[in-house]
Amino acid sequence: MREIVFDTETTGLDPQGGDRLVELGCVEMVNRVPTGATYHAYFNPERDMPAEAEAVHGLSAAFLADKPRFAQCAADFLEFIGDAPLVAHNAGFDFGFINAELSAIGMEPVSRDRMVDTVAIARRKHPGAKLSLDALCTRYGIDRSHRTKHGALLDAELLAQLYVELMGGRQIGLELAAEVSVSSAGTGAVAAVAAVAQVTVAKTTRIFREPRPHAASEAELARHAEFMAGISNPLWSR
Repeated sequence: MREIVFDTETTGLDPQGGDRLVELGCVEMVNRVPTGATYHAYFNPERDMPAEAEAVHGLSAAFLADKPRFAQCAADFLEFIGDAPLVAHNAGFDFGFINAELSAIGMEPVSRDRMVDTVAIARRKHPGAKLSLDALCTRYGIDRSHRTKHGALLDAELLAQLYVELMGGRQIGLELAAEVSVSSAGTGAVAAVAAVAQVTVAKTTRIFREPRPHAASEAELARHAEFMAGISNPLWSR
């Protein structure tokens, strides 16, 4: 199963109010194993960069001035994601910006049926807990010491690790065959598929145990009848 884990950086919070996409980062996974294939691009938003947004991701208007417009990269982005499910943290936000950019250049939006929201998954698993990417990385012991500011590709790589943990982690009882090598299996998605294809399932031996007695004894039935007889005017006899 091919999935794309992705993240965006923007000029603000509202694509309908004039905010624009400035960075996209995508990580390809096959059977929840990163293949090493990524997509990363910066975009010139053709507008100013608010100070509060720059403080989050560190991308200034001067840095982005010579970067391509989204329209110049849209085809490459769509080719990379293909028809795979798209995994994002608070995915509605990222989908909103991508589809606003696509709509602005007359292209079809990405269907929200493809959306996998890790915030919603985390909320079901950890109700009441903090659900930020930082908080969840801390919960699952994912190293983010190299993350000083938000970055779309860096955050997508962290999210890919978090997504695996949220979906059950590396399954106990499954071991990747050690003999799989890049030289024999190829690189990227081919290597990932080859490794997963050689998963072996640990055998377990079930011990048969006789069922425990579960019917009431004669003495227990007698005590129950005595107890019931001592109830005056019971509801069930009216």
